[in-house]
Amino acid sequence: MSTTSTMSTMADRILIFDTTLRDGEQSPGWSMNLDEKLAMARALEKLRVDVIEAGFPAASPGDFEAVQRIAEEIGASGATRIAGLCRTTAGDINRCWDAIKVAKRPRIHTFLATSPLHMEVKLRMQPADVLAAAVRAVEHARSLCDDVEFSCEDATRSDWAFLVEVAQAVIEAGATTVNIPDTVGYTVPHEYGALIAHLRANVRGIERATLSVHCHDDLGLAVANSLAAVGAGARQIECTVNGIGERAGNASLEEIAMALATRREAFGGLTTGIDATHLVPASRLLSRLTGVAVQPNKAIVGANAFAHEAGIHQDGVLKNKLTYEIMTPESVGLTSNKLVLGKHSGRAALRDRMKTLGYELDDASLDRLFKRFKALADKKKSVFDEDLETLVADDAATRGEQPFTLDYLAVSAGTVTIPSATVRLKIDGDVVMAAGFGSGPVDAVYQAIQALVAPHMDGIGIELLSYQVSSVTGSTDAQGGARVVMSLGGEEVPGHGVHTDVVVASALAYLEALSKFVLRRRRASGAARATMAG
Repeated sequence: MSTTSTMSTMADRILIFDTTLRDGEQSPGWSMNLDEKLAMARALEKLRVDVIEAGFPAASPGDFEAVQRIAEEIGASGATRIAGLCRTTAGDINRCWDAIKVAKRPRIHTFLATSPLHMEVKLRMQPADVLAAAVRAVEHARSLCDDVEFSCEDATRSDWAFLVEVAQAVIEAGATTVNIPDTVGYTVPHEYGALIAHLRANVRGIERATLSVHCHDDLGLAVANSLAAVGAGARQIECTVNGIGERAGNASLEEIAMALATRREAFGGLTTGIDATHLVPASRLLSRLTGVAVQPNKAIVGANAFAHEAGIHQDGVLKNKLTYEIMTPESVGLTSNKLVLGKHSGRAALRDRMKTLGYELDDASLDRLFKRFKALADKKKSVFDEDLETLVADDAATRGEQPFTLDYLAVSAGTVTIPSATVRLKIDGDVVMAAGFGSGPVDAVYQAIQALVAPHMDGIGIELLSYQVSSVTGSTDAQGGARVVMSLGGEEVPGHGVHTDVVVASALAYLEALSKFVLRRRRASGAARATMAG
């Protein structure tokens, strides 16, 4: 069955292609483990994105497993297309298909550079060879899958006549989507719009495919460029939650969605299928999964996006919110009443509040959350929405079996004593204990942990590259969030932890990074053994 007509005739509809789990996740500091990727994929499903690019299956056994699991779980309903990225080699394409074929609506996304610089320096190929490779790849992908996307990498630095030739050839070969990426964030809105208009006017058969755009933010123009392309006739935008991605990031999904919703008349009535009430929950989930905070002045989802301090602004908002707000907080998933529950609240109240926040929990998940909620409510006077979302995100991130878990921690510090820590860990079920000393309580904890885990790291060097702490909410009894980036055998691995005691949160972050690394190596080792056995 061909999907071409259904994807190219929706003239008033913009498809949202989310690449948070591929372009976003592959950049330093934003990597996620399998459980975290599944949690984020569920959030994207609630957002109702049209396509989830789940990863790059040929990149590693772990990436293949994550894409396959997302295709199985999220792709089962058919509500969301599941895409995998691959190079134009037959091996890559086959690997991608093996990962996504369980989805009801799979998409193979293959790419090859078309700019003179990339062809000459990176590919060492002539334009004719690039054209032939693109056609072969699309034909092979189309023999496996009805939905095939081809991307002209570094399109905005490519020769326009060559782009026309490539786009036309891949459409004739069976591509249902042609993507024109601004791979290095080089273009500007009027120039990009003109390129899209040129392709629409000159590519024979362009009406048979969806024209897509994928913009990076190196000049801070990713969203503006994407919207200019839409005005010129593009009908798919590739973007990420919080705008994460390589270098300066990708076009921000929340900004794209709300620009099109708020200024619909400026775009000729174009709409998306995004459920905007899930934008803030998705943003906060991603921030907690990766440990990377959203800047306060970030559009739509930043802490100050709906804050008013100036007296003139406050007076105007009190009289009529439209004076200084072009959208309502509720429209993007914020709630006006943040103080919701306390230690006397029951399961029914918790379930209802989580439903309001956009989380449909099964009984097992609710039971886990309720226990952690009660433990937190005993420590805090008030439990805020942000606290509840943190508990849900932390549960999703840690539900998988972790090699290193914290069992006990005690520290001693002050102005007249050497900071020390006693740490007890469970390492693959075995309980071990050690003491450490440092320049401060966190350093002492890390010294003790390192002494305990070193025998299990196969001689791999452990180095702390960065350490940050933040408050989840503003009160003095707030949960503290800690984020670390560690160098483990030369590989940068992030970790995060949340607790009312920031020292405990710091220990949890350190252990999460170590566990991620060890689990990744075990999965890779297991896949290698399976390959040899086969």
